Amino acid sequence: MSIKAKTAVATGDGQFKITTVTLAAPQKDEVLVKMKAAGLCHTDYDSLSWGKPVVMGHEGAGVVASVGDAVEDFAEGDQVILNWATPCMYCFQCQEGNQHICENNSPVVAGGNGHTPGHAHLEGTQWRGEAIERSFNLGTLSEYALVKASALVKVSEEHLNFSAAAIISCGVMTGYGSVVNAAKVVSGSTAVVLGCGGVGLNVINACAISGAQRIIAIDINTHKLELAKQFGATDVIFTDKDDTGLNNAAKEVKELLGGRLADYAFECTAIPALGAAPLAMVRNAGTAVQVSGIEEEITIDMRLFEWDKIYINPLYGKCRPQIDFPKLMGLYKKGDLLLDQMITKEYRLDQLEEAFDDMLQGKNAKGVIVFD
Repeated sequence: MSIKAKTAVATGDGQFKITTVTLAAPQKDEVLVKMKAAGLCHTDYDSLSWGKPVVMGHEGAGVVASVGDAVEDFAEGDQVILNWATPCMYCFQCQEGNQHICENNSPVVAGGNGHTPGHAHLEGTQWRGEAIERSFNLGTLSEYALVKASALVKVSEEHLNFSAAAIISCGVMTGYGSVVNAAKVVSGSTAVVLGCGGVGLNVINACAISGAQRIIAIDINTHKLELAKQFGATDVIFTDKDDTGLNNAAKEVKELLGGRLADYAFECTAIPALGAAPLAMVRNAGTAVQVSGIEEEITIDMRLFEWDKIYINPLYGKCRPQIDFPKLMGLYKKGDLLLDQMITKEYRLDQLEEAFDDMLQGKNAKGVIVFD
């Protein structure tokens, strides 16, 4: 039996509508999720310019409403976090432990088909009588989402804070995983974080959890630098847009660290011109991490690599959802992962325009859409 759901739809012309879509009953390996909360990030805003209609949203948490006949791991009433990088568990990369770059299901990896088996049937969601795609195969900015069971991670927590759980599935995982899974930051080390937006704050938090001794945050926004201190930054550097490549900031880093640059540096600005900037922040044999996913051509002075520096570009913090999400929820429950502090404001779905405005103006560390 199909249902109707209030939904945010990017209309393909740079705009969006709060409208109604129709969702079919789950097929054998699908699950219908009643959404409770959906996190917002710049990718959601970017979906307005994808040139086609799409159900918006790729972060979220909710409750299972119904399941397909072949689904054994989930039942009605289960609390779940939705994961956009759905692993098939059978391809080469999944077998190598790289579930975040699944060759069959990834909606972003070149060569991945993004349709089978991780993509719920396209006809399952309809708008204006025609099938409509869902952002990253999820479409969380809707009262209901129809997804493959493999896109879900069960959460058994009593009195779950759905807003906190919702933001795990992109920005938090990207920041935390870049530190812990990709860079493997060690206790007693030094780290620099370029950009203190939502992802950057999670990088800072993860560095603190990993035991980094000095965590230096760099930004052009003094408000964000104050937030950085709350999430574990031991030092902050205010810079400006005229600091090309952040070379002046790099000199300050060296002074703060007694004449040697940092062990690790993380680029979280999403500004292409700063793609090489973390290399200027790390010592010889240090590790530079490009966290924000810059996907365009940039020029890099190869002398920045001297000597023995490592530059990595991990996707989604090398996420293994069934392993990492429970870890993150455990750290949150323990009080180490600062999810509540990350959420600046909650909005209703019909306040999405306001939520985007606040995000673009840098008012929020993280905004969340909540559903009744």
